[in-house]
Amino acid sequence: MEEVFVNKVANSGLITLNLEDHFPVGERKFIDIKDVLFMGMVLKEKDFRDWVKNHDWQQYQDQFVAIGCSADAIVPTWAYMLLTSKLSGIAKQVVFGDLQALEAVLWRDALSEINVESYRNEKMVIKGCGNLPVTAAAYSEITRLLTPIAKSIMYGEPCSTVPVYKSKS
Repeated sequence: MEEVFVNKVANSGLITLNLEDHFPVGERKFIDIKDVLFMGMVLKEKDFRDWVKNHDWQQYQDQFVAIGCSADAIVPTWAYMLLTSKLSGIAKQVVFGDLQALEAVLWRDALSEINVESYRNEKMVIKGCGNLPVTAAAYSEITRLLTPIAKSIMYGEPCSTVPVYKSKS
């Protein structure tokens, strides 16, 4: 008698969602105001405006840009507004914060494009390991989006998953 192998994964009804398919492609840059501060601590308006006027903003063409200050300095809000206005129409995206904050916003925007309604009452596996740098913020965001919709959410690969969420109904 011949033994029949059943692919339990294929018959499980699991839907795998690979976040790499939604990876925001583009170069990331951080503009650190610290480098423009007087003695690394004080923003002098005239000097800052001169720097803004003479800076090559075209180098950020079609890039994702985070703006912030890594020094423990008081930077007036208008300084970030001025940088954002200069980058408007040049950069793909401008975010206040560091590169980690930029990634969180990029993933939030990218994942908001997913039609999560198509996963209503489905058993979801959010693919784990891959080749692209999918951040914890991305996994958190997709979980936030799917929790009210999906029957269950797991992390990993269909053959080896970690349970994350199961609906009560």
